Amino acid sequence: MYKAVFIDIDGTLIKTDHSLSPATIDTIKKLKENNILVVLVSARPLHGMLSIIEQVGLEHFPAASLNGACITIEGKTIFDSRIDTGTIARIHENLQQYNATPIYYEEMKWFAELKNSYTDNEQKITTVPIIIEPFNDTLQIWQNRNAGPNKILVISDALVINEIQNNLKPLFIDQLNIYTSKPTYLEVMNIEASKLSALKFLIGQYNIDQENTIAIGDNFNDKEMISFAGMGIAMGNAPDEVKSAADYITDTNNNDGVAKALTRFMDLLSIS
Repeated sequence: MYKAVFIDIDGTLIKTDHSLSPATIDTIKKLKENNILVVLVSARPLHGMLSIIEQVGLEHFPAASLNGACITIEGKTIFDSRIDTGTIARIHENLQQYNATPIYYEEMKWFAELKNSYTDNEQKITTVPIIIEPFNDTLQIWQNRNAGPNKILVISDALVINEIQNNLKPLFIDQLNIYTSKPTYLEVMNIEASKLSALKFLIGQYNIDQENTIAIGDNFNDKEMISFAGMGIAMGNAPDEVKSAADYITDTNNNDGVAKALTRFMDLLSIS
């Protein structure tokens, strides 16, 4: 019997136009009525998840943001993983050779050196304004507080992102988790932070066995949790490599893939 469902947001729960279908909202409602733990697990910062959390009625459930680097429940942080400032400085220096935009996320704050079309696009998903300031100013603040970001998002065209990924991974193989969440987005977190680690942390907190979990996602940063879950589900719009890690492939995010999959495996109402 499944007791917990972990769901990615972009490319999975929501449609390409960022809307939620009535079928998806209704399915999550029925999961809650059946006392199923439902957790949204996203690369987004928490402030970019809140509107969706409210729309599906998960305000009192855990939420794993920033690829699992920050886990909260009802606004209280229960897991918080940071990248240390020495590593941050090395990454920033390495990125200077590329035409790329790094954005630094720390819980409910986010920073960049320059405002451009990439930061403008990310601003569309949140009402929290980005802080634009020189990187060294941000770094100094973190050093003074003995803090650091939960995640770095590097944005560029797909070929540059692939080159950056191939460069960074060997340099930080024992320190960082580095994934693409889509071809133009590279996600960088502490080695202890991932969607899989968030899943493991929460099922430990709720005393739920691995085989009683479902995980649904569409991209490379979802692959580990899909592979680990008792029932791993890949979206129809997922890359083939992600689909190969899944137990089941559902419809696309634009065609109620989440609702259809959960209806199939949770014996909920049929989707017509």
